Amino acid sequence: MRKSQKYILNFAEINKRDIKLVGGKNAALGEMFNQLYKQQIEIPDGFAITAKAYFDFIKKGKIKKQISKILKGLDTKDTADLQARGKEVRDLILKTEFTPEFEDQIINAYHELSKHYHSKTMSVAVRSSATAEDLPMASFAGQLESFLNISSNKALLAAVKKCFASLFTDRAISYRQDKKFSLWKVGISVGVQKMVRSDKAGAGVMFTLEPESGFRDLIVIDAGWGLGENVVKGRIEPDEYYVYKNKMKKDWQPIIKKHLGAKERKMIYWRSKDKPTKNLITPKAEKEQFVLSNKEIMQLADWGNKIEKYFDRPMDIEWAKDGIDNKLYIVQARPETVHANKKDNIIEEFYLKEKSQVLLTGISVGSRVGQGIVKIVDSASELHKFKPGQVLVAKSTDPAWEPIMKKAAAIITNSGGRTCHAAIVSRELGVPCIVGAEDATSKLKNGQKITIDCSKGAEGFVYRGLLPVEKKQINLRWVRNPRKVKIMMNIGNPYTAFASAHLPNSGVGLAREEFIINNYIKIHPLALINYKKLPFDIKRQVDKHSAAYNNKKQFYIDKLAEGIGQIAAAYYPKEVIVRFSDFKSNEYKDLIGGSMFEPDEINPMLGWRGASRYYNPKFKPAFILELKAIQKVINEFGLDNINVMIPFCRTVEEAQKVIEILSDNGLERSEKFKIYLMCELPVNILDAKRFLQLVDGYSIGSNDLTQLVLGVDRDSALVSDLYSELNPAVMKSIKSVIATCRKMNKKVSICGQAPSDFPEFAKFLVKNKINSMSLNPDSVMKTIKQL
Repeated sequence: MRKSQKYILNFAEINKRDIKLVGGKNAALGEMFNQLYKQQIEIPDGFAITAKAYFDFIKKGKIKKQISKILKGLDTKDTADLQARGKEVRDLILKTEFTPEFEDQIINAYHELSKHYHSKTMSVAVRSSATAEDLPMASFAGQLESFLNISSNKALLAAVKKCFASLFTDRAISYRQDKKFSLWKVGISVGVQKMVRSDKAGAGVMFTLEPESGFRDLIVIDAGWGLGENVVKGRIEPDEYYVYKNKMKKDWQPIIKKHLGAKERKMIYWRSKDKPTKNLITPKAEKEQFVLSNKEIMQLADWGNKIEKYFDRPMDIEWAKDGIDNKLYIVQARPETVHANKKDNIIEEFYLKEKSQVLLTGISVGSRVGQGIVKIVDSASELHKFKPGQVLVAKSTDPAWEPIMKKAAAIITNSGGRTCHAAIVSRELGVPCIVGAEDATSKLKNGQKITIDCSKGAEGFVYRGLLPVEKKQINLRWVRNPRKVKIMMNIGNPYTAFASAHLPNSGVGLAREEFIINNYIKIHPLALINYKKLPFDIKRQVDKHSAAYNNKKQFYIDKLAEGIGQIAAAYYPKEVIVRFSDFKSNEYKDLIGGSMFEPDEINPMLGWRGASRYYNPKFKPAFILELKAIQKVINEFGLDNINVMIPFCRTVEEAQKVIEILSDNGLERSEKFKIYLMCELPVNILDAKRFLQLVDGYSIGSNDLTQLVLGVDRDSALVSDLYSELNPAVMKSIKSVIATCRKMNKKVSICGQAPSDFPEFAKFLVKNKINSMSLNPDSVMKTIKQL
């Protein structure tokens, strides 16, 4: 064990109660180093330079009064003044000398650490750790400086001094003032830690909750090649992995999302006195490869879960993989502050009352809508030009930009992922943000009026003009589920499932596969099955979307399973009913390669769709891929709350054929695994008794049922005035089938639009004793209130 000195504490001597001495970051590192090794969590060793050293440096350098004088009367909203005064303070600190005694202590501790790892002058990471940092109510995320690959006495001393100076970066001064931290109450410690050789592997960030919705049962991991700074600062689109916490046991592997990021750059060691690291363009082979294996994803998730349980709160963690020993390490951990400080019972909902031309899309951060005038900022030297209420548009945001980020109506960046600095800060500030919008700085123009919509889930939209917005605030404390009917949800977009799961509900009555296939897969399943026979141009498109997969059929299975798995996890253990694919031929044709496998139909609405596809030899191999995806969700993810539903089934014989295929592929109807039928054709009502003998219940599709009872094409504007679910014939049909289901003791639900749109229709369903209604999430609160 290395000897403790006046200004130096080894990690082995630090615990979580030492925040005032070594800051939040170092206190957490010391606590984990000393306690979590018992749980086989790897933490690189190191030491902390105490906050006492910082205060003594200020005192012995006789600069305290000068600093106070420089900052007296500062208005942080005046960006130009903030920049000028901040620079003056930092310059003052950087030219103030360390005492020889202090320098000796730092160098001796560094040499002792190097010896411990059998090295003369090994590479270390030098990180700032403020004494008010990483608290449950304040994160200081990205406010202070870090320096990587420091490997000499001189470079180490310079890095420590720069860390001291970083307590007075523009963003740190501004943040401290916003949080009402007194100037001399906040000190700074510096952590010096063995560098993990992630320059030869990868690194990234891990949250122990879903950072947008605050959903607590997920581990979210972002990963990039090389040192982790590119992920943290949002310079790249990282890989993203979701792991469902509640099934991280037995033989399950609940990796319910694996998104292959572009990973445009990788940061490596660079042996230069002035430049210890360098960013390179990531080789194509690495761009098209996941940074982490499934085993490594699960190991990190296990560590994240243990760290969260140990600290008893959601955590924001940085990890790295060493490319020499091929081991994973945890290098930082701090409390997550955004959702920890939210009132869970209050939700805000934003609605655009009009839409216009979509100028851009990207990754949505938060769930708000913002609007204003575009201001493109290319560098920190232009920050003083930014005015409150403008929309900040940049290639990426640097931590130095926090003083203007809090003034922004919205933020848009070309690059970045969900856990980058811009995303974290914008969430904390409550500012709508879109990251990874690629060409935002070239497609948008200064002075342009735009509206940014982050309320629709994973994808954020930038619209032309200032559009009217409606905002609603709901107190869930006063909302109760109706006693006479279960309220379930219609979910198509897996990403919105986490945000919707907190609403009062009894599960998902309709999980549509179409959104997953259209948006996550984008390729016709038969094109993947017949990959080797595809023309070169289509094969190239397929490769672009399935780059990480040699087995193209497995790509379809995995992506479909991940989408279904996210919905199942969001509502677990409540029932989630997955409807098999119900594309029409013209819709299938729009998928990559679709035109090769789809017929030309005059009326696709009444053509080759639903059950008629599944047993047809031309499509049956594609249907079997859907069944394999369902099996993966149940058997590999451990999400056994999944049941299935067959759409658009015209005859009892069709239903028998489809159920037989399910059985042949390991999906046997049982007490635990239910098979339902969509009731959307008149024949499903007229011959209900025979159909219901084969399945566990009906889900009424009022949209198709109405068009087929009335003989009205619901897509035709010419006869749209005749289309109405309130037509007596439609309501009589529904009343009849509910009665039949009740008599046969079969579950009966509705997943059509009618109860969401018409209060009287919802009341009619309750009166006739329907078991449940499956509603769109935006209709749930309204319908519950009406009932």
